[in-house]
Amino acid sequence: MSTPPPIPSGLLQVHELVRDYTLPRENLFTPPATVHALKGVSFSVAAGRSLGVVGESGSGKSTLARLVMALDTPTAGTVHLLGRNLHALPPAELRQARRDFQMVFQDPYGSLDPRQTVERIVTEPLQAQGQTTRAEQHEQAAQVLAQVGLRTNDLGKYPHEFSGGQRQRIAIARALITRPRLIVADEPVSALDVSVQAQVLNLMQDLQQQFGITYMLISHDLAVVNHLCDEVVVLYQGRIVERGSPGELFRNAQHPYTQSLVGAVPQVQPGRARARRAAAAAAAAAAAKVA
Repeated sequence: MSTPPPIPSGLLQVHELVRDYTLPRENLFTPPATVHALKGVSFSVAAGRSLGVVGESGSGKSTLARLVMALDTPTAGTVHLLGRNLHALPPAELRQARRDFQMVFQDPYGSLDPRQTVERIVTEPLQAQGQTTRAEQHEQAAQVLAQVGLRTNDLGKYPHEFSGGQRQRIAIARALITRPRLIVADEPVSALDVSVQAQVLNLMQDLQQQFGITYMLISHDLAVVNHLCDEVVVLYQGRIVERGSPGELFRNAQHPYTQSLVGAVPQVQPGRARARRAAAAAAAAAAAKVA
């Protein structure tokens, strides 16, 4: 019998993760089809570091995020966080363990309950833990709101009173309130305007430096993971096809899919930009002479 490969070391350890989904039968005479969403994915993330998981729609990114968050059960493989196999924990222990890992979802418009105040939304993880008083929850909510750049008097407002970037800050505050060791962010800026994306990514970077948070960032955009992540794994059809630092992948992508991702990142060409500015200046000068 062959010896299984060792489980990777790190704060988060994902080992040979497999997830299959059985589709509904199309008729009574054929067996149901199976979708192999993940096919033996393994990686680790050290404490205080950031891992980017990049791939196209259908590559298995969101399935991986759900398994790491213990929101779904793997067909095979394990997810260890701080040495604990999350999918082997009894429900009560898993509920307590969730203090150490939280999630920021893609859509700040859909992930916040419009009927609840910001205070209720942000303190929801504390309420689920059941270990703090209402006064303590209010104090901690005010604290994390300040840490994400919002004001204490925003606690009594509702999500519709905020912009998209502010709503994502509220979602980050909700994830931050339990002081987690790991935050899984599933496309956290894809629903935001480009001008706001950098602000949110800079905020996440500042919080990492302040609290030593470990990030697993799900994205389809190499430019986003380049901003925040120390290492990138590229998922393609349920498998990791390439891994390395963002700089390495930009300079020397090996897999054709990674090469297509790198090719999709806008490239600034200073020479052309200067030429366009010079042409615009010349045209403006000529127009001024005519006037």
